[in-house]
Amino acid sequence: MEQEYTKIGKRIPRVDSLSKVTGEETFTSDLKLPRMLVGKVKRSPLPHALIRHIDTSKAEKLKGVKAVVTGKDTAGLKWGVFRYTQDMELLPRDKVRYFGEEIAGVAAVDEETALEALDLIDVDLEELPAVFDPLESMASEGPLIHEDYANNINIHIDIDVGDIEKGFNDAYLIREDTFTAAEDSYFQGEPYAVVGRYDDAGNLEMWMPNAGPHMKAKPLSNLLRMPLHKVSVRKIAIGGAFGGRSEISPVDFICALLTKKARRPVKIVYTREENSVNVRMGHALVTTMKTGVDRQGRVMARDITCTMDGGAYSSTGPIATSVPFLCMEQAYRMENVRYNGYRVFTNKPIRGMIRMHGRSFACGVDLQLNMLGEELGIDPVTMRLVNARQKGDTTPTKSYVPSCGLTDCIKQVAEKSGWDEKFGKLPPWRGIGIGINSVQTGFPLGIRGGSQALVKFNEDAGVTLISGVADNGQGNDNMLVQVVAEELGLEMDDVTLITADTEITPNDPGTYSMVTTFAGGNAARLAAVDARNQLFDIAADSLEANPEDLVLKDKTIFVKGSPDRFLPLKKVVRTGLIKGQPVSGEGHFSPTVDQMREWVHNPEGQLSETFSFGATIAEVEVDPETGIVKVHEVTAAQDVGFALNPMVVEGQFEGSVAMGGQGGMLTEYHLWDKGRCLNPSQLDYKVPLAADMPKINNIIVESMDPAGPYGAKEAGMSIAMSAAQAYATAIANAIGVTINDFPMTPDKILAAIESKKKT
Repeated sequence: MEQEYTKIGKRIPRVDSLSKVTGEETFTSDLKLPRMLVGKVKRSPLPHALIRHIDTSKAEKLKGVKAVVTGKDTAGLKWGVFRYTQDMELLPRDKVRYFGEEIAGVAAVDEETALEALDLIDVDLEELPAVFDPLESMASEGPLIHEDYANNINIHIDIDVGDIEKGFNDAYLIREDTFTAAEDSYFQGEPYAVVGRYDDAGNLEMWMPNAGPHMKAKPLSNLLRMPLHKVSVRKIAIGGAFGGRSEISPVDFICALLTKKARRPVKIVYTREENSVNVRMGHALVTTMKTGVDRQGRVMARDITCTMDGGAYSSTGPIATSVPFLCMEQAYRMENVRYNGYRVFTNKPIRGMIRMHGRSFACGVDLQLNMLGEELGIDPVTMRLVNARQKGDTTPTKSYVPSCGLTDCIKQVAEKSGWDEKFGKLPPWRGIGIGINSVQTGFPLGIRGGSQALVKFNEDAGVTLISGVADNGQGNDNMLVQVVAEELGLEMDDVTLITADTEITPNDPGTYSMVTTFAGGNAARLAAVDARNQLFDIAADSLEANPEDLVLKDKTIFVKGSPDRFLPLKKVVRTGLIKGQPVSGEGHFSPTVDQMREWVHNPEGQLSETFSFGATIAEVEVDPETGIVKVHEVTAAQDVGFALNPMVVEGQFEGSVAMGGQGGMLTEYHLWDKGRCLNPSQLDYKVPLAADMPKINNIIVESMDPAGPYGAKEAGMSIAMSAAQAYATAIANAIGVTINDFPMTPDKILAAIESKKKT
């Protein structure tokens, strides 16, 4: 397969590598505009309170202050990802619902003045009873966090497929366990920063980290009551997302209000503490899981109840409540399954989607499967092979699986890691464990579901590619250039890329739905094919050949079988201009999904046109005196369809192991005191460093998806969760007892070892 391509499938350095390693890349906080002001945000000192009065008069009189905004400066509209979850005023007028919620914004000539102005804003709050535990919040009959959500239940997902009771009756062995996990944060390399500029013609320009510029521009347009064509979200380098840059943030809105009011550019840069608490974070979960299997280890029935701490507002609530279950049903075969997912409001910061979303759910599935297998005398690898999803299957909620290399992933990680030689045979306090997972490659997004790309040839035969795709650091820019260079027989340097600017670039779903390569890559490929066909039509007359008989390679158009009949690409482009036929290709791709499928009201139908699958094995050693875990080796495999750039794909694998396994299962969690986060900084929230990482063996499995560009699909996400599962099962194997609360910190490991001694 590789021999057919000159660029695709090759280990090519990313087009943005040099600018990033030299520090020349421009991020939002680097922007410097004439007369730009410094913006700061005043936050609530209480987790739940009525706003009685806000007096900004002293701040407004302070020399150097150019604008102050509060809820009274807004139209009072509420934001929500879905119409039925519009519950958040991005600058509240009547009530605050978590410690640190935005109350006011200030723009001043320098940071010192802006901070002084915040102190001069007098806020009269009436404290209300607060609730911080989702289970208590559900049971509470006291003041509701939102009046129109009974029992503070934000979202309830109810899925019941097959005959759950018959499944359990037919089962040979049944277990029920409860697993819990704390909140976790994204901790992107780039702290959140936003710049706004409002001109005399009433145009608003915004720069900020985002997973899709159109997903920022539209809500800003709505909330500011401005025409959409007057709101532009501009291209800017983005230092990481992991699910945390996908929706509008209050600071985007506040910055827009400030620049409109001051009539000068405004920049707001978050501190690390703000970046942790006031953008989004991962959900805390409580998952109770009952599973029945037959004598061969096949899952006969599963009944799962998962309660998520959603924080104060809906955010991506319907999606977040659904995805842990959907990942499981995609990875494991089962006919009888029931899921009750609850996302519950608490007086804590807002939670959203994250790369290893659903730790207690996913790790619980694999830990429980191991415990069932141990009772049956079946090893973990066999338990997964027996239950693994296969190509051509249909999931319980009616999604057809067109490509699936999960069995290959399991077999290859087992072989590479030496599973048969190690499982049950390692020295004391050494363990080995496996996890498997699956992730969607997109999902129904309505009018935002498709991606469009434009390819135009310039007179020197160079190409400009225009796409709405955003790059959050995962290599999307490189992917687009690589695809177009392949189709047009060009070098990477011949392609100029323009992306992620709402005024210039066309529609795209955004990167948070794992669909960028599948949709955006396909759109870019189709645009290049369209441009190539136009070139062939122009060249056919001069070469006295049919367009179908032409080949484009090395900036030359040849006649198949006649190497002496050719035209330089530049000449064909210029001939087209002379004839009034400028070469400009257009491509659009929209994944085939069931648009009637809805997260809450109709959770069945084709969720995604295809799915990725991953398997990870971790080998660990636990110090029984300290509880510290040393990870010796990780072997990770994912079915990526086809690796467009193996080097970039392997980078995604390694990042997934770091975030899902090394950080997600060993060190990353938040501590709380009455709604206040006690470890919001990188000093106290332990993100793994390069020195902490184990040896990683990467295995790329290619199933050649029938709809993906060149067979490609999502690459990296399935490793993040399967790595978490592998770490959890490996630690359990090392200490001989299962830990049900995540992450598995030394204190929990020591307590588990001690409890085992007492049994």
